Amino acid sequence: MKGTIRKRGKNYYYTVELPKIDGKRRQMERYAGETYAEAQETLRHAINELKDTGRFKNVSKISFVDYSQHWFDNYVMMNLKYNTQQNYRGILDNHIIPHLKNYYLMEIDAPLLQKLVHNEFQKGLAQKTMSIIISVLRNMFRKAVYPYIFLKENPMAYVEAPRFDSYKPTKEELKIIPAESWIKLQVATPEASDFYIPMMIAYYTGMRRGEICALEWKNVDLVDQVIKVEKTMYHKKKEIVLGSPKTKSSLREVTIGNALTKILRKHRKRQMENRLRYGKFYTENEFVCTKENGNVITPNSIKWNVDKTRKLTDVDFNFHSFRHTHATMLLEAGASVKEVQVRLGHSRSAITQDTYLHLTEKKKRDTAELFDRISGLQ
Repeated sequence: MKGTIRKRGKNYYYTVELPKIDGKRRQMERYAGETYAEAQETLRHAINELKDTGRFKNVSKISFVDYSQHWFDNYVMMNLKYNTQQNYRGILDNHIIPHLKNYYLMEIDAPLLQKLVHNEFQKGLAQKTMSIIISVLRNMFRKAVYPYIFLKENPMAYVEAPRFDSYKPTKEELKIIPAESWIKLQVATPEASDFYIPMMIAYYTGMRRGEICALEWKNVDLVDQVIKVEKTMYHKKKEIVLGSPKTKSSLREVTIGNALTKILRKHRKRQMENRLRYGKFYTENEFVCTKENGNVITPNSIKWNVDKTRKLTDVDFNFHSFRHTHATMLLEAGASVKEVQVRLGHSRSAITQDTYLHLTEKKKRDTAELFDRISGLQ
């Protein structure tokens, strides 16, 4: 909390800026002394008293709605990526504010927050959604204590997260693409299709949709057969934006084999031919995934192509299916969890293990056979 000092007539007064309520600015002004030095000392004592006693809460009656906007503007918008901003905005509007909109921040305690968490859990929300709700609440109230100093204690410190049964997704839920379905997708997607190159890169590398759209030729080494993942593409309202990948671990190098190298060499040649054929009507850029006229392929255009191909082939998949399929096939073939984690850009090996390892029947058989060998009971 900060304050200012000003002189009125022969005396000095201090002003303390209080949190807004209902969007309205509030200030408290008090007599501070006859000299500037005295006023400084008076202001310091006033601020300390507000911080160190229960009176601080009384003069900081900020509504929860106003505080949530303050937190969103000063933390979320300043520190988090666009997609996370949108995600948190939805969590606030749909799962948190409806429970707390009629409260001042100082009125909210642990029992009220525990009830909020319980009620949302009772709706049958996914574990991931509940985890985000709790994470948002913890961050909001932790920052209300420090650095914003709106509260003296964090009520979320006493709230327990609901217990979920240990759950691992099935192949059907992840929409893993079996071999016969992969053949159908290739037949339905000719080389000249806008969807062909994004689909092939996803299948052979496990890269994310935004990472593939943002890929430029300078990031592709067809000699050493390496793709450098440095950016991601996303839609910000009507604007197409290039940004850093999801996490630090998403910045990575992905080795590619001869099959994808051959596909990319052929695609590069086709791009050059299209540039000559379209002439001045060709859109110049260095993106790998482009349409025939050079226009960049965006995440939304990939989504459109997925919907189209799904209807055409009757294969139940989404674009993330290629990533899931790639990871599962590698683990099935004997790759380690760590190798797959690094290749996919997961921040923790536990994500890779919990998502995919239980799906690999070969790993289960290998483990059983290994035990037979070491026990001497073969």
